Amino acid sequence: MRSQSGALPQPLVGAAMMIGACVLIAGTSLLAKTLGRGFEGAPLHPFQVSAGRFCFAFLALLVIMAIWRPRLRNIHWRIHTARSLFGWLGVSCMFAAAARMPLADATAISFLSPLFTMMLAIPFLGEKVGPWRWAAAGIALGGALLIVRPGTEAFQIIAVVALGSAIFMGAEAILIKKLTGAEPALQILIVNNAIGAAIALVAVSFVWSAPTLPQWGLLALLGLTMLAAQSFFLNAMRRAEASFVIPFFYGTLIFAAFYDFVVFGDLPSRYSVAGSALIVSGALLLVWREQRARRKAAA
Repeated sequence: MRSQSGALPQPLVGAAMMIGACVLIAGTSLLAKTLGRGFEGAPLHPFQVSAGRFCFAFLALLVIMAIWRPRLRNIHWRIHTARSLFGWLGVSCMFAAAARMPLADATAISFLSPLFTMMLAIPFLGEKVGPWRWAAAGIALGGALLIVRPGTEAFQIIAVVALGSAIFMGAEAILIKKLTGAEPALQILIVNNAIGAAIALVAVSFVWSAPTLPQWGLLALLGLTMLAAQSFFLNAMRRAEASFVIPFFYGTLIFAAFYDFVVFGDLPSRYSVAGSALIVSGALLLVWREQRARRKAAA
């Protein structure tokens, strides 16, 4: 059996690359939290942090383009623009949430994005959603409510921002589905980061304050780390079946909690642990159901 890219599968390599993506993605949340908390200067606005993520990633891609000289053709500009807008909104909301709540909680809530993708696929892609998918959604949403606990003293309004991040990322995934069958991965990455950088620069112009030199360094590190994480993720998906490597992606929670404890001394509460477990369980149930559906379709 071949992987989705048509190459011979390498499951162990794929799993290792997905774990590498987890380490890096959790690291970007840590960097965003550090900048949002005022490392070596005044706290940076989430728009400034997301601008650093997109702009420095695009600068790195310009270097790659100068070396490899890829040909960009048949670009679907409208889809790319909408995808990049949703991606920028999702990243900005995620960075804002990461700065003001435990990283494990913000990360867990962001894992609701596949479920919002499923829901949005009904009107936009015409997909049918059966009882198993709705059950997965219910389990994961129950986990989110356990983390957020609306109506109690533990409720934080910033959790709604984290939920918004999941919704925007879910909408972005719908558009990525439309692009992946029509354009090569590197072209999608280049165009996405170019448009994302343009959107981020416009937005940051309204809230700009000059970062200190150490903050510039962290912003550059954030952009490069995110680009590396995307590369690890895409290569993991190419090396092995999605149903095998995707469960490893939820290891991001472990690394986020570990980073948060080491740097900020924050430990997730028992409600956060239980809620995160429910969200991951719902997401894994969805992955399992999708895999079964593909096998039936192939048969």
